[in-house]
Amino acid sequence: MWMAFIFCLFFQNRLMAQYAPYFQNYDLSQYNAGNQNWGISKADDGRLYVANSKGLLEFDGVKWTLSTLPNKTTMRSVHAVDKRVYIGSYEEFGFWERNNFGQLRYTSLSESLKPNGILNEEFWQIINMEDAIIFRSFLNIYVYKNSEIKKIEPPSTVLSCSVIDGVLYISTLTNGIFTLNDGQLISFIDHKDLVDAKIISVTKKNGKFLITTSLRGIFKYTNGVLSPLKAEINPIIKEQQLNEFSEMGNGNMIFGTIKNGVYITDPDGNLLFHIHKENGLINNTVLSQYVDDDDQLWLGLDNGLASANLRSPYLFYNDVSGNLGAVYDVIEYNNTVYIGSNTGLYYLDADNALQFIDGSQGQVWDLNEIEGDLLCGHNNGTYLVKNKRLELISPHTGGWVIKKVLGTSKTYIQGTYAGLVKFKKEASGWTVKHLGKTTMPFRFLVFEDAYTAWVAHAYKGLYKVKFDSTYDTILEVRSYENKGLWSPYNVRVNALKNDISIKTNEGWQKYEPLLDSIVPYPLLNKNFGKNSYIISEDDISTYAVKYKNQINFKTFPDNGLKSSLSNKYFENRLILGYENISKLRDSLFALSLNNGFMLFDNILNPDLVPLYQPYFESIFIDKQRIAIDTIKTIELPNRFQAFTMVLTSPKSKDHFFEYAIASQDTLHWYKMENDKLEFSNISYGDYEFLFRTANALGETSAPRSLMVKVLPPWYRSAQGYLLFLALLMLTVVLFYILHRRKIKKEQRLLQLKFEAEQKILLKEKAIENDRRIVELKNESLQNEVKLKSKQLANTAMALVKKNETLLELKREILLHRNSFENYFSYKNLIKKIDSSISHKDEWKVFEYNFNQVHEEFFKDLKSKHPKLNAKDLRICAYIKMNLSTKEIAPLLNISLRGVETQRYRLRSKLMLDSDQSLTDYLLNFK
Repeated sequence: MWMAFIFCLFFQNRLMAQYAPYFQNYDLSQYNAGNQNWGISKADDGRLYVANSKGLLEFDGVKWTLSTLPNKTTMRSVHAVDKRVYIGSYEEFGFWERNNFGQLRYTSLSESLKPNGILNEEFWQIINMEDAIIFRSFLNIYVYKNSEIKKIEPPSTVLSCSVIDGVLYISTLTNGIFTLNDGQLISFIDHKDLVDAKIISVTKKNGKFLITTSLRGIFKYTNGVLSPLKAEINPIIKEQQLNEFSEMGNGNMIFGTIKNGVYITDPDGNLLFHIHKENGLINNTVLSQYVDDDDQLWLGLDNGLASANLRSPYLFYNDVSGNLGAVYDVIEYNNTVYIGSNTGLYYLDADNALQFIDGSQGQVWDLNEIEGDLLCGHNNGTYLVKNKRLELISPHTGGWVIKKVLGTSKTYIQGTYAGLVKFKKEASGWTVKHLGKTTMPFRFLVFEDAYTAWVAHAYKGLYKVKFDSTYDTILEVRSYENKGLWSPYNVRVNALKNDISIKTNEGWQKYEPLLDSIVPYPLLNKNFGKNSYIISEDDISTYAVKYKNQINFKTFPDNGLKSSLSNKYFENRLILGYENISKLRDSLFALSLNNGFMLFDNILNPDLVPLYQPYFESIFIDKQRIAIDTIKTIELPNRFQAFTMVLTSPKSKDHFFEYAIASQDTLHWYKMENDKLEFSNISYGDYEFLFRTANALGETSAPRSLMVKVLPPWYRSAQGYLLFLALLMLTVVLFYILHRRKIKKEQRLLQLKFEAEQKILLKEKAIENDRRIVELKNESLQNEVKLKSKQLANTAMALVKKNETLLELKREILLHRNSFENYFSYKNLIKKIDSSISHKDEWKVFEYNFNQVHEEFFKDLKSKHPKLNAKDLRICAYIKMNLSTKEIAPLLNISLRGVETQRYRLRSKLMLDSDQSLTDYLLNFK
C-alpha cells in the first residue's frame, strides 16, 4: 500500500505538504557544471541527460559527465530518443550519439539552415511525434523527419508544444492553441482567457483537455467550453507561478513553480506533497522537470538538481530551520504528533507546522502514552503533557526509560540519572517515589518477572534489581560485571521472548538462570551480528536492528529478514548511540533523525529496486580507447601499463559495482570504489573478469563476463619460439663454423708451435753445439794452456837445471881457478857463465810464454801494485808457477837466503797481512 494513501487515512485528509517523499539534492560541487539546468530527459538505457548552462550533463547513477558544444553555448533543451540525444541551444540544434568507443559525438542539424535559416533563436523545447523530432523556439517550429527539416511559422510567440494521441498541439502567446495537420496550422482553441496566459502544457484526462498556464492556473476544456479547474492546487500555482507540468502514470500531477519548489497532487488536484526549500530542497525555482516510468522525479533548478522517489514507501518530516535539533522520540497522541528533541518538546499543528511547547527547553529523552496520559521524560524531570502544556510530576532528573511492572496495573518503574523511580496512577493523579538503594544512572530497563528487573548503567555495567511486593523498596541491587559479562561498557539490555539479552561492545550475551551467570548468545551473534543492537521497542514482533550502515527489520527467533533501510535515507542524520524507532500507531512507525524523522508503515515491504547487469561504458589500454561495440575477448600486450574498464548501469539505483576474477578457487567479490577499475602488471595468461551491480542491502545483479587474454612476452610467443629456433640453428651453424675455425686455428697454432719448438730445438742444438764447440775450444785451450804451462814449467826447470849446472860449473871453476894459466881466460869464462845464468833473452821468452798462459798477469799485477820492479815481477811469476824457494834461487842466481829476503820485501810491496800467504795471493790473483 502506497504511503500517500496510508497518510491520507491516518491524518484524516489533513494537509501533508509538510511531509515529503525521499529526495536528494545535487549541488554544483557534485556535478561540476553550470548552476542552471533548463531541460531533463532520460534515455531508454537509463542515462539521465540535463541541458545545463555549460553543456550537456550525463548521469549514469554513479558519476556526472559534462559534454560541451563546439560554440560553448548554453543548452536550453534536451530530449533522448532511442540512441540519440537531441539538444537545443542558441541558433543551434542537433543530436549526440555514441560511437563504437562509447564516446558521445555531436552532429549539428541546424548547420544546413545557416546562415539565414536561424536568426536569434533559442530552442527551448524538443519533443518527438511518431518518427519526427520537433524543435521549438519562441519564433518557429522545426520538424526533423527523414533527414529533412521543415520550418513552421506560427502567427505569434510559441510558448509550448504537446503531443496528444499523435497530434501536435502548439500553444502561442496571443493566438491560442493550434494543431498541425499535414504541415498546416489549424486553430484548436482561441479564447481570451488564454491570451498572455503563458500556456505551459496541454494534456488530456478522462476525455477532457487540461491546459496549465503560468499566470492563470489550470483550465479544463470540454465540448468547446473553457473553464478554470476547481482544485486545491489552482490558486497555489497562480501565486507561485507555474513553470513546469508533468503527469504520473497513476494520474498524480506534478507542478514545478518559479517561486516555491514543486507541488504533487492527486488526479483531482488535491495537494499531497510540497517539496521546497523549507523541507530541504536546494533551490525553489524549478526550471525543468522529468518523471520516469518508475516515478522517479528529477528537477532542474536555477541552482542545482534534485531527484525524488515518488514510489518510496517512506515519508520524511524535515525541519531545515535548525530549531528542532536532534530528535530522540516521536509519538502520536490525540491525533497530534509530538516530537521530543534535544531542544525541547514540539508538536505539529493542523497544517503540520512545527510548534514549540513553552517550558520544555532542554533535552527530551522519552515520550510515552501511559494510562491515557502522555508522559515526557525530560532532562529536568518527568512531565505530564496536557492540552499542549507541561505539568511536572517528577522532579527526578533524566527520565530515560519507563516500563510497566509485569502483572500489575497502573504501576511503572522509570530509569533516571539518579536511580529508579516508581510511578503509579491513582484516582487523584500520578504518585511518584524514588526507590532509593542506588542513585546510579540507568538508561535501559527490562523486567524478568514481576519482582525482578535488569538495568544497564548509562555508561558501564549490568545490574539485577529485586523489588519488594509493593514496589516501594529495592531489596537488592546486584552487579553482574564479574559474572561472565564480556565488557562493562555500552551495555544494553532487551527482553527477547523469554530471554534477557545483553548487548556489549564484544557482542550478544544472555542471562542463564540455572547458572545465574551471563553466557554467550550465539543465535543473536549470528542472526543479528556482533556489532548490531536493537533500536525499536521490545513489544513488537519485528525488531529494528542497527547494523553497520543500515537498519534491518527482523523477526526473532526465526531470523526472518523482512526489510532493510539503506543508509541513503539517514546518512549523517542518525543520533549515534541513541537511534530510536517509535511506534506512532499499530500501522505507523517513526525513525528519529537530526532535524526531523522518517515515517514508514508496519507492512515493511522490502525497499527493493531491481539491479541491472552492468555493461562497459569505455575500455582503455594504456589510455587508448578501444571499440566496445563488438567486445568478445580483449588481448593485452605483455608489457601494458594500464588496463582500465569503466562500468555503467544507469537503470540501477543506489548501486555500486563489484568484480571478481574467475579461477579454480572460491569466487571472491571485491567492491569497486567507483565506476572505474584499473589493472596493471598482470602476468600473461587467460582471465575471466566478472562484474555485477550491487547495493547496500546485499542485493546483486546477474554478473557480466569479460574474457581477457594477456599476451605472453615475445620470447614465449610462437614468433618468439620461431626466433629461438632460428637463433638455435644459427648458433649451431655458427658454433660449427667457429669450431672448424678453432680447429684450423689450433692446428695452425700447433703447427706454428711445432715449428717454433723445432726452431727452439734447433737453436738449442746449435747453442749446444756452439757450447760444445766452445767447450772443446776451451778444453783445447786449457790443454794448450796446460801444455804451455808444462812447457813453461819445463822451460823453467830447464833453466833451473841449466843455471844449477852453470853454477856447479862456476863453483868448480872457482875451486880450480888456480889451475888456469891464463887469468883472463878464467875471468872470461866466469863472465860467460854469469851471462848465461842471467841471460835477458831467456827471460823475455819466459815472460812471453808466461803471459800466454796467465793472460797479462804482469800488466794487472803492475797496475794494482805499481811499486813492483822487474825483479819483483820475476819472483811473482815464479811463485805463480808454484816454484819453491829452492827452485827460484838458481833462476835468480841468488842464494836461498836471498830468495827469502826478496819474498819478504815482496810481501811488503803487496801490502799483505802477516797471516796472509804470499803464494795463495799470487796463485789466486786475477
